[in-house]
Amino acid sequence: MADLVLRSGLRARTRARVPFRWSPETTVGAVTVAVVVVAAIIGPLISPWDPNKPDVLAALEPPSLEHWMGTDSVGRDVLTRSLVGTQISLLAGVMITVATVTIGTIIGALVAYAGGWVDAFVSRVVDTAIAIPFIVVVLATVAILGVGTLSVAVGMVVVGWAVYARIARAEVLSLREHEFIMATRSLGYSSPRILFRHVIPNVIRPGLTFATMDVVAAMVVLAAMSYLGFGTQPPVADLGSIIASGQPFLLTAWWISTLPAFILIVLGVGVGMIDDGFSARRKGR
Repeated sequence: MADLVLRSGLRARTRARVPFRWSPETTVGAVTVAVVVVAAIIGPLISPWDPNKPDVLAALEPPSLEHWMGTDSVGRDVLTRSLVGTQISLLAGVMITVATVTIGTIIGALVAYAGGWVDAFVSRVVDTAIAIPFIVVVLATVAILGVGTLSVAVGMVVVGWAVYARIARAEVLSLREHEFIMATRSLGYSSPRILFRHVIPNVIRPGLTFATMDVVAAMVVLAAMSYLGFGTQPPVADLGSIIASGQPFLLTAWWISTLPAFILIVLGVGVGMIDDGFSARRKGR
């Protein structure tokens, strides 16, 4: 009987997770993001320009057939440099988000399933982590570990996991007394098997939905820290450092900062459309 309840419960949960059809809004957003990602991957491979090699004789050239988005203050091709910067920013944003989702979901699921004083203690830690200003933690981590993308990423993970822990905890608390979870206990399954085989797979989706926008948010934070000089260091550049390098020339060479800023905006709009489309489908609109 318990086995039957477990199977029916798992089938019900599986039906709840059946992928919905993509709306036109989601499709447009996915295509927009895909175009940027493909351009960032392929563009530097086919570009004739070295993104980090200066050419002072070609400094501050406006957009032309030779340099489609002009050159920067030391003659480097802005388009090639921006696409390489997009690669770095995208990779860092995805890795940061994966780390925060994984750590937060596991911790939140573990403490909610355990309950008692463990749940109460970690919940207070989560509340504290969320209450502390995000940028303060990142700057403190940079002060300890030194400037660089890795230091910024560690700081973001240190505080970012708390949101996903709270989401996972809420989901596990609602699942813990479901019939199919009770059936796993009556069948004699161990707690690790129940947690990692039946609980976490059912609570990870809300976190992944939130993570859709968090990738772009991580890229924006990385860009902001690089803009301030705490992120990626020369000669390697991400989108934020390229924008910062063009700031002194906004009136005379607007193209240096325009393209990387435009890429960030396009990615944000594309991911936002994907998230809005998914939300609309979930609500049945």
